[in-house]
Amino acid sequence: MVKVLFVCLGNICRSPMAEAIFRKKVAEAGLEKDFVIDSAGTGDWHIGNRPHDGTLKILKDNKVDSENMLARQVKKEDLKQFDYIIAMDAENLGNLNRMKGYGESGEINRLLDYIPESKVVDVPDPYFTGNFEEVYELVEEACKQLLTHIKKHKL
Repeated sequence: MVKVLFVCLGNICRSPMAEAIFRKKVAEAGLEKDFVIDSAGTGDWHIGNRPHDGTLKILKDNKVDSENMLARQVKKEDLKQFDYIIAMDAENLGNLNRMKGYGESGEINRLLDYIPESKVVDVPDPYFTGNFEEVYELVEEACKQLLTHIKKHKL
């Protein structure tokens, strides 16, 4: 099993969007039995909440399932249990690297690292920008590239 965890700040916009999109891509590839996919936030403000209305709308508009998703906070154990810990931006990446300390952890990267030609390095936070369409397009392409990367290196 390949375990993938998407991480943003509050786990209501970017990381649940990435989780849902990646789940869809994995299902379309017929690989559901080979993956565990989840998302979490570095902050605790939204624990137990559904994704942001903007995230839910853009996912629905693109026929991506978002059922049964609730925000949670990333835990130190997650860093040992997941093979790929995917941060949405440099701040999340820094927080994750500080959390991991000297213990073993999965591969920690930013999501847009999987789009080599991308001029954008951080997924913008639509909670502040309101631009859920831009975020969806970036996340959708990066998830496609991430799945290609994992199939090449892990499956």
